[in-house]
Amino acid sequence: MGLTERSTGAEAIDNGLIIKKQSESDKIIALAGNPNVGKSTLFNELTGMNQHTGNWPGKTVANAQGCCSYNGVNYIFVDIPGSYSLFPHSAEEEVAGDFICSGIPDAVAVVCSASCLQRNMNLVMQIAGVTENIIICLNLMDEAEKKGISVDYRLLEERLGIPVVPMCARNGVGKDEFLKELEKLVKNGAKIKYHIKYNPEIEKAAELNGKKGFNALRELDGFDEENDGVKYLLSQGIDAVKYRDMTACATIEAADELCRDIIDKRDSKSDEKDRRLDRLFTSRKTGFLIMGMLLIAVFWITIVGANIPSNMLNGLFTDIEVRLLAFFEKTEITPWIYEMLILGMYRVVAWVVSVMLPPMAIFFPLFTILEDSGYLPRVAFNLDKCFRKCRTCGKQALTMCQRNKNSLGNSEDT
Repeated sequence: MGLTERSTGAEAIDNGLIIKKQSESDKIIALAGNPNVGKSTLFNELTGMNQHTGNWPGKTVANAQGCCSYNGVNYIFVDIPGSYSLFPHSAEEEVAGDFICSGIPDAVAVVCSASCLQRNMNLVMQIAGVTENIIICLNLMDEAEKKGISVDYRLLEERLGIPVVPMCARNGVGKDEFLKELEKLVKNGAKIKYHIKYNPEIEKAAELNGKKGFNALRELDGFDEENDGVKYLLSQGIDAVKYRDMTACATIEAADELCRDIIDKRDSKSDEKDRRLDRLFTSRKTGFLIMGMLLIAVFWITIVGANIPSNMLNGLFTDIEVRLLAFFEKTEITPWIYEMLILGMYRVVAWVVSVMLPPMAIFFPLFTILEDSGYLPRVAFNLDKCFRKCRTCGKQALTMCQRNKNSLGNSEDT
């Protein structure tokens, strides 16, 4: 997904985006974070019922905004889509990155999971290259404690130079401290002490690009060959794939260095179990085999299993149809009227319910089990390399699975 100067500035997101301010003193706060870190939970805790949703301009991506007042100041929180990086690989990540880089937010609150902080720091480091008005919400502290993970958030705060607030959003723990630190940040700003160190070639290309900070790197990601920075990279033998690999490696190395001595794992049994499962489900030898068997099993159960409840519903609706016809035939109602109602409207509704409801009722619980077990991210990982050849990412496979399921299930039941 290419990026240009128009797609990384304020014009990219400001065109059609409406943020309803009650006064000019209202502060706009972007809520960012990886998926499944409790970002929306924090958003609901802060805004309550004082929120509204819509779509981002030109996108079928949800846009949620909500208000929260603290010490006489009104904060407008914008819950942007969950993303792993400001380099977009999907419409959601493009929207999130464009909004953060647009300069519209007065501050960015990055929600991180205390149980997987090191992975979440990749996004934090990238956002820190865009704005210094950033605060970290260290959420799910209770989950981390259950897993035997402790985080020295004060040391993290000292190394980064930005406020870090431990929280448990679903219980409201840390909400007041978060708003207090946010108030200080908006008034006084922050001074970030730590930045990602990229390769000299990338740093020079960013300078030639004519922009500052992460915006320059983001525009280079589009790899427009008319761009001076891109021309320099190509002259150094760095193509689009190599550029993205180099920036990703630099970000991961920075996150690793930053989190050193901050995370203490007292119990590594769960981590070792996850590693064994990763080796099994994502290896070249067994990953695709297991993935194929599981997905085929899910589709088979959905298609074959749906025939039983579908036939039962069809029999029930047919019996009701016969009884209704027999009833109306005894009345003096004109035949074409009740035939239109029963043989037309009723029969269509009965057919749709009996055909579509059973496969949906079977598939979605199975799909939820795969998602909650943590297997679906591994499917996305397995397919990522294949999908990158089509200039997309492995996560798109999950959407395709749902669409294919519906079409296969319905055609088989028919």
